[in-house]
Amino acid sequence: VQLQASGGGLVQAGDSLRLSCAASGFTFSSYNMGWFRQAPGKEREFVAGISWTGGRTQYADSVKGRFTISRDNAKNTMYLQMNSLGPEDTAVYSCARGRPRWTTTAVASQDGEYDYWGQGTQVTVSS
Repeated sequence: VQLQASGGGLVQAGDSLRLSCAASGFTFSSYNMGWFRQAPGKEREFVAGISWTGGRTQYADSVKGRFTISRDNAKNTMYLQMNSLGPEDTAVYSCARGRPRWTTTAVASQDGEYDYWGQGTQVTVSS
């Protein structure tokens, strides 16, 4: 299983970024997926999750209305569109593999429900 996040960078407050997560080594279309982030000195936190079909999503309250998670199963890729970024969004963003479709219908927010993590991509938002 390999997960590679990309698309991070240094932006100003109010800007947008689109992160991508390229997946390989497993049947991507059969698994829920998620985005997490970790800021310096803080614990990792859930950002957004998406079901294997893309039909169900879940967001952390802190990003609702600003971030949109999506996936393209034909490309084995998941995305995170981030709008109206603020300094509080500065963190390393990582993608993770959730449960397979045959074990759950729910999109989880707990990191214990995710089993593989990719290297993250740094997002820095200046004020």
